[in-house]
Amino acid sequence: MSEVDALAAQVGARLKAAGAMLVTAESCTGGGVAQAITSVPGSSDWFERGFVAYSNDSKRELLGVRPETLLRHGAVSQETAREMALGALERGKGTIALAVTGVAGPSGGTAAKPVGTVCLAWAADGRSVRSETRHFSGDREAVRRQAVVRALEGAIEGLDAA
Repeated sequence: MSEVDALAAQVGARLKAAGAMLVTAESCTGGGVAQAITSVPGSSDWFERGFVAYSNDSKRELLGVRPETLLRHGAVSQETAREMALGALERGKGTIALAVTGVAGPSGGTAAKPVGTVCLAWAADGRSVRSETRHFSGDREAVRRQAVVRALEGAIEGLDAA
């Protein structure tokens, strides 16, 4: 069993035990978190839906990310990740959401946000949103895999703290 598979199974077990439903909002991972989650048998008991919002337009339209946030902070920012997570909760029927946005490469990086920069957020009904920025190394697939792993780890941390 891969690290991603093991983490997805742990997320599922914790969600099921908590009676919670997960919603994902993904950009740079292109649905990789949702794919990992739905690979777990029985995931329909605790996975509600996934949004893949790759463009800025889709972040605004699907998840309600404010144009001002994208203009001021950019798509790759904790502010955008937080709004993605909250938008997923608002537009989905889940009780917990996670969001991922970043620069997977090989192009698209800047001095301020180099390739490998990934912003993540986790939100739950009635609780504050947690967010962080990570800098992953490797090629495009390595960055995306590390982002999926961190998103799942962060979900577990949030469920353990609840």
